[in-house]
Amino acid sequence: MQNDNKLARVLNDKTVNILAIGIPVAVMLLLGIRVKLDLGSWTNTLPHINGLINSLTSFFLIIALAAIRRKNITLHRTCMLICVVLGLFFLVAYILYHLTHHSTAYGGTSPLNYVYYFLLITHIVLAAVVVYFVLKALHFAFNNDFERHKKIVKWAYPIWLYVSVSGVLVYLMISPYYTF
Repeated sequence: MQNDNKLARVLNDKTVNILAIGIPVAVMLLLGIRVKLDLGSWTNTLPHINGLINSLTSFFLIIALAAIRRKNITLHRTCMLICVVLGLFFLVAYILYHLTHHSTAYGGTSPLNYVYYFLLITHIVLAAVVVYFVLKALHFAFNNDFERHKKIVKWAYPIWLYVSVSGVLVYLMISPYYTF
């Protein structure tokens, strides 16, 4: 049966796999670039914007969970699409920031530095992993395959929520060390 949903046709298995591999690889390559572009001082605000984006994502993920538990599919769908759009904005802002700035070193002291690096490492690894799960969950939802959607969301949701909340915590811990 042909799906008339344009998003379902675009977000197929092949696209999901390409994006799930391509996005993390592109970000890793980006972080290795030593020569940075000068796009102006406005890029100094990007970490703060990303902190806000992660906060909003956490908020909308929690609202989406409450909505689906109350069988409010419309609110759930709206919140989840907002989260996806926020994720795209985050990715663009993250890429722009790292094209224009070197990574900021954490200046905290023990034992907080252990907490910071634990959060940072788990955040980075799970941010790369969650791309696949989120895209597959979207793929299943767009194709009205809600049984498979529910199965993958059992993994996607807690990972995505952890990534967004840990992103806020990492931002709060590193923000005093930004120098512009």
